[in-house]
Amino acid sequence: MPIIRVELFEGRTTEQKREYAKALTEASVRVLGIDAGAVDVIFSDVRKSDWATAGVLWSDKPKA
Repeated sequence: MPIIRVELFEGRTTEQKREYAKALTEASVRVLGIDAGAVDVIFSDVRKSDWATAGVLWSDKPKA
C-alpha cells in the first residue's frame, strides 16, 4: 500500500488537489499493478514563510 505525501505551497484549490490525487493514484495503479483502494495521498499545505531553499525563505524571494 503506497502512501504518497505531497507538500505544496498553500493556495491550491480542492479541485486541483482532487485532480492531482486522481492522477497520482492512476499512475500508481498502472505502474505498480495495484488496486486504487490501496493508494493513499496525503496533502500538506506549507506557508512560504515555512519553506526555504538555499537558505532563503520563499516568502523573502522577489516576485517573478
